[in-house]
Amino acid sequence: MTPVRLGILTAVIALALDQATKLWLLYGFELARKGVVPVTSFFDLVLAWNTGISYGWFAGQGPTGQILMLAFKAVAIVALAIWMARSTTKLATIGLGLIIGGAIGNAIDRLAYGAVVDFALFHVEIAGKTYNWYVFNIADVAIVVGVVALLYDSLIGAPAVKAP
Repeated sequence: MTPVRLGILTAVIALALDQATKLWLLYGFELARKGVVPVTSFFDLVLAWNTGISYGWFAGQGPTGQILMLAFKAVAIVALAIWMARSTTKLATIGLGLIIGGAIGNAIDRLAYGAVVDFALFHVEIAGKTYNWYVFNIADVAIVVGVVALLYDSLIGAPAVKAP
């Protein structure tokens, strides 16, 4: 399999997992109706509509802000796809595929619902006080893992082959 095909396959898998999970939680499991669903002592399923970007930043920007975010995301996806097509390592290609798949998954939410569907919440209780991580989704995980893969590939990965 060529590196570009591997990257595209990775993006498609990340996108499919993200959208399938969100659709099931919204319409099959009916998470909105159930509210907070404890899964473990440190993890809950909870529906959150994120109209902003990471951590809910820029949430109050309205329709114009949403359009600008989608336009920026489209440009970023094209740039990442070009980078992926030129990538020389499998790890970077997979990382870029994960980022692209995650970005498209969240963009689909923004187009379909006007917000990104987030549902995973980690938390810990220390001395009677609960500390929550931000609510996220599979697309967010794909993006973070993709960035980590790119960082690893750039900083620690195999050294480039030197020309004779």
